[in-house]
Amino acid sequence: MQPRNMSMSGVVDLAAVKAAGEAKAKAEQTRAEAARHGGTPAVTPSALVIDVDEAGFERDVIQQSAEVPVVIDFWAEWCEPCKQLGPLLERLAVEYNGRFLLAKVDVDANQMLMQQFGIQGIPAVFAVVAGQALPLFQGAAPEAQIRQTLDQLVQVAEERFGLTGLQVDADAAAGAESAAVPAGPYDALLDAAVSALDAGDLSGAVQAYRNVLADDPGHPEAKLGLAQAELLARVQEMNPGEVRKNAADNPADVEAQIAAADLDLAGGHVQDAFGRLIDTVRRTAGEDRDAVRVRLLKLFEVIGSEDPRVTAARQALASALF
Repeated sequence: MQPRNMSMSGVVDLAAVKAAGEAKAKAEQTRAEAARHGGTPAVTPSALVIDVDEAGFERDVIQQSAEVPVVIDFWAEWCEPCKQLGPLLERLAVEYNGRFLLAKVDVDANQMLMQQFGIQGIPAVFAVVAGQALPLFQGAAPEAQIRQTLDQLVQVAEERFGLTGLQVDADAAAGAESAAVPAGPYDALLDAAVSALDAGDLSGAVQAYRNVLADDPGHPEAKLGLAQAELLARVQEMNPGEVRKNAADNPADVEAQIAAADLDLAGGHVQDAFGRLIDTVRRTAGEDRDAVRVRLLKLFEVIGSEDPRVTAARQALASALF
């Protein structure tokens, strides 16, 4: 089972891009026009990450998407998961060396863009490829999952639209690499966790995240990663059909409902998972109720406290308990 960001409403199949032929033609026309004017000059690594507002969106995102996939990071200063995801996306934009452009949109200052994209919670990440908008994921995610999504985006952009990205100034890139910020105290452990996830070693990933938290219990990336890795480990050996049938046949069975909720969340059905456990809280008491409550709180950690679905579920849980 591949690691999946449980905050996602479902990663879009990027190959199913609508109006691909028309969009590709427009992209080719734009590139041909640029070639007639001497081609597009090489950019510095710092130019691969840009701040975008409503006034410059057409120029900086839509027009640019005819040359390079543009990944849009919708964020806000008050959003804690954004502070985890933003720097990671910025680092990957430089690492991918022009294969995508990262556009950062502050939703507090650009409410119209937020509404136009139908965003319900942040961080939210979209892509624009040859003028076509594609939702990628919502919420923070493990680096391995983000890389997988970006690799798919880059592949589709090249194969279906002929977008090979921006040319990056090699000398500037070398200078940026030599001036890179030294690795942080937990980078090696977090990298080990990502490597373990890539290899399907969920127990190894869990232990790596726990090693970080043993020294820094509040480390946000490790807390999120641990919650997701533990969930994946719990559902790895499940038989989905049996779990769902057992839950349907035994609505009063607490363990059956907890297992089904884990499966719901692992499949991206966030509200189904939360609703199932809140309903179970209403039907139970004592130790059974407490077991359901504790699991629900763990699932909240998988999604992140800033997600509006978590906020709503917390209110529903409080109502069910009191």
